[in-house]
Amino acid sequence: MNKSGNAADKALNRRLSTSASPHLAGVILVVVSAVVFSTAGVFTKAVNAGSWEIIFWRGAFAAGFTFAYVIWRGSFRQNFVRIGRSGWAVAIIGASGSAAFIPAFKLTTMANVMLIYAAAPLLAALLAWIWIRERMTQKVMFGCLAAFGGVSIIVQGSLGAVSLQGDLLALWMTIVMAVLMVIYRRYPDTPAAGPMALSSVLLLPFGLLLGMPFTVPLHEFVTMAAFGLVFAIASVTLAEGMKRIPAGEAALLSALETPLAPLFGWMFFTEVPANATFFGGALILVAVIATQIKSPTN
Repeated sequence: MNKSGNAADKALNRRLSTSASPHLAGVILVVVSAVVFSTAGVFTKAVNAGSWEIIFWRGAFAAGFTFAYVIWRGSFRQNFVRIGRSGWAVAIIGASGSAAFIPAFKLTTMANVMLIYAAAPLLAALLAWIWIRERMTQKVMFGCLAAFGGVSIIVQGSLGAVSLQGDLLALWMTIVMAVLMVIYRRYPDTPAAGPMALSSVLLLPFGLLLGMPFTVPLHEFVTMAAFGLVFAIASVTLAEGMKRIPAGEAALLSALETPLAPLFGWMFFTEVPANATFFGGALILVAVIATQIKSPTN
């Protein structure tokens, strides 16, 4: 199992290195991941099925595809048997974020969800400073304040509207992602694929109890199966890409999904973000990009 997994890893690295340098390959993988992740709202809004039906089928197929990937790599023991406490924490906390992720798209615009979510890296920096005493530069500190201001503007624009609940779910999803980032920084040996698959599996019983997944039409079933495949591909390409480029560069490239999601919302569902979303989102994006740009001396 381990020998076949090592051979598969070497074959993947060989294919990437024959066409591009490791750095360029990492950039391409992270960009592909960002583009694929940005379609999550499209899949969610493209079906009439309820949130728990989508959570069930997306989770089932995402877990299945991820299990297949882990077995192909020969890393089943590392990802599941040796998952550890930090891995279980990632799976359980991540499941709560996934439970908020889908209904957030159902209750508010794709722009609101993704622009609030863009604050996750800066929130992670703040949590890392509080929890593991990781040094926070003055630039990151001001970036955190700007990002929180941007989120407040977006949420304030939804006060008194149905979309407020969706904004709050998106905010919870953002907090969960920030916590997961800090867990991986505090415990770098925590596996990625295993906890991600388990977080999907943990939600399956809730999908059965709170939804009716076996009553969805065939064409919507196919759409949700594709959603699961896309989610698994995005997770794998992000994990592979982050091995090849610095974390700061990966965070900046991942921010590409933020402007793409509102664009897809406008193209496919004629969603026009509110003025508060434009102002708050611009503040968040400027804060994220500014904290990732290094000075000439660095």
